[in-house]
Amino acid sequence: MAQSHILVGAAAAPQPVIRTIGTGDLKAALRDGWQDFAAMPSHAIFLAIIYPIVGIVLLQLTFGYAILPFLFPLAAGFALIGPIAALGLYELSRRREAGLDTSAGHALDVLHSPSIGAIAALGCLLVAIFVAWLALAHAIYIANFGYAMPASFDAFVSDLLTTNAGWTLIVVGNIVGFVFAVVALTLSVVSFPLLLDREVGAATALTTSLRLVAKNPRTMALWGLIVAVLLLIGSIPAFLGLAVVIPVLGHTTWHLYRRAIDAGDSPKAEFREPRREKRYAADFPASLFK
Repeated sequence: MAQSHILVGAAAAPQPVIRTIGTGDLKAALRDGWQDFAAMPSHAIFLAIIYPIVGIVLLQLTFGYAILPFLFPLAAGFALIGPIAALGLYELSRRREAGLDTSAGHALDVLHSPSIGAIAALGCLLVAIFVAWLALAHAIYIANFGYAMPASFDAFVSDLLTTNAGWTLIVVGNIVGFVFAVVALTLSVVSFPLLLDREVGAATALTTSLRLVAKNPRTMALWGLIVAVLLLIGSIPAFLGLAVVIPVLGHTTWHLYRRAIDAGDSPKAEFREPRREKRYAADFPASLFK
């Protein structure tokens, strides 16, 4: 029964209706996403996540250059697992739209979502795609340069740009990465927001995302390009720009979902309000975990 709930949701309901959207809808979603970020700035949270990653990369570069071939696949991988990182942002945008409290703690309300099983299942699917991408990117590097790691940053760049193996790595790597990005975008463009908003199950969320891309291929291609360009811009200054880019894209995705999907009679997920109880000094610190 639990597996059935994850797949189909709380109750049978008509499939969500897919609307036709265009460039104007993307612009409006980006505007609304920026307004959400301005009203609920979360860059500090993402900096707290990104700084350790940058630190690990710098530490690796200090002791050697084995990580260099993985820098681009890792940066590109943000596009694959971005929907997972943005789950709390979808919830905050949902609450702001409803006129409810949007304090940062409500980002964790996703853990109490009635669709958390389906959300976890789709999250695992995206992580599996991300891991497969890293493994294949590594295999492409080995096929062209063998198991030897770069001797230096300058040597790595020179090998990439001045040798046939380097250009083969660039071309093949980008083609394969593009395929992975298209698959991830097609599966997740509205699936996570839909699961947060409605009790529909993983199967309905995935098919809805697929139907949206099939009905609006040009608009979705443009959206994918916008995501890729913004992630690239955010990654260039040591990934730190992602502290702004990821939240804005997360909020924008929620508004894109609202413009593209009419969930109809699907059961609506209730908002979780915090329990307000009297707290006493003698209960500290145990009261922090209730």
